[in-house]
Amino acid sequence: MPRSAPPSRRALLRALAALPASALVLGEAPGLLGTARAAAPPSGSATRYTIVPFLNSDDGTVNVYQSDDATDFRLLKSSAYRPPSNRIRDASVLKHTDGFYYVTYTTHTWQDVSTTIGFARSADRLNWTWLYDHPVPISGLSRAWAPEWFVDSDGSVGVVVSCSVTSDEWIFTPYLLKAADPALTAWSSPVALSGIGANHIDTYLVRTGSTYHAFTKNETTKYIEYATASRATGPYTLSRTGDWAGWGSYREGPSVIQLDNGAWRIFFDGYGDGSYYYSDSYDTFATWSAPKALPVLSGTARHFTVIKETVSGGPAVTKNVKGSLQSVNYPTRYWQAQSGLLNLPVVTASSTAAEKQASVFTVVAGLADPGGFSFVAPSGAYLRHWDFRGRFDADDGTSTFAKDATFVARTGSATGSVRFESYNYPGSYLRHYNYQLRVDRSDGTDTFRQDSSFKVTTAWA
Repeated sequence: MPRSAPPSRRALLRALAALPASALVLGEAPGLLGTARAAAPPSGSATRYTIVPFLNSDDGTVNVYQSDDATDFRLLKSSAYRPPSNRIRDASVLKHTDGFYYVTYTTHTWQDVSTTIGFARSADRLNWTWLYDHPVPISGLSRAWAPEWFVDSDGSVGVVVSCSVTSDEWIFTPYLLKAADPALTAWSSPVALSGIGANHIDTYLVRTGSTYHAFTKNETTKYIEYATASRATGPYTLSRTGDWAGWGSYREGPSVIQLDNGAWRIFFDGYGDGSYYYSDSYDTFATWSAPKALPVLSGTARHFTVIKETVSGGPAVTKNVKGSLQSVNYPTRYWQAQSGLLNLPVVTASSTAAEKQASVFTVVAGLADPGGFSFVAPSGAYLRHWDFRGRFDADDGTSTFAKDATFVARTGSATGSVRFESYNYPGSYLRHYNYQLRVDRSDGTDTFRQDSSFKVTTAWA
């Protein structure tokens, strides 16, 4: 498809490797702390994911986006930071123990020699201050690309950076630099990640228990590979290569976080087709869901990492009380159990007693996660999704039923409103369509946000 921006830097490496230097024309062309706690945010709090990507149309600035579900990212500030000189590419974001947010990034475009990595800081994620460009101390260094934050279980902060030397400027090896002071102003000498090998780039580390997991792009095959080790610097064993996860080729910039339901989500830049993807794993990286394109960001954002926080100000829904659920954009319509299904008919003071009673639900703690929510109809049946349709069934005691019947509260489109995200299909919500309630994946539009927003009101009966 036509693109307004230059090709991905990696997409050009094959051709560039075959060209003499005289043929090149210059021009513009977080880590996790141990195992994250996986649970729905408590009432009055919210999960917040932040990314700071550079733009497909401009590698001299970054936007800031945030999301409460790791799927529907909303623009927080455009052109939030522009370094005083050079570029900002592959920005990785960290929330540090001092309360500040930090980004580290590639300082030059792909054509140029690039021997530094940049650092900037923000108190609010909106206003950023350049700190310094750090020269990576590797003899004969040609390029230092894609620095990725990594915080180990002991709290030590590191950066994994992909480096090449002048004797083979397009062959990259991952190195770990560790912060030598709490202010992140001094860094250790780089140590190569043993076992991953040369010609790997964009290496992202995750630690669970005593195991270090590395997601790294093989620059020869263009696949994201997977390796494990017992130490941050290795030796790593590459155990998954090729299209092992079903993500396809020409993928780069992996970033991995844990969702509220315990699943792990990987994001990656599908630079070959212009989309940005995510995929989920429920068995600690063994298998992954089919990749899906992120709404809003695809075609706009490039190579980012994600930080996750629990912040105040989320939706507050009272449990163990009866209430009715009113549509935000069709306020005369309410949830109602009809023949075992969940629909959205008009309910008014003149409705029959039976209609009013069918529009009353008891909000209880989530069956699969007490931080989430489940809904009980007057019959005693639970609301659950089945074939992506909202329906009511008796609890059969299985974990599948519990997950199908659990929803996570997210902030709605109007003041005081709530969106209910499926617990086992993150990024999918209860929403009305043709006045039926179903579970659909967010498309990032305002219409979808309104269709999936409801207010818990006084019970009709």
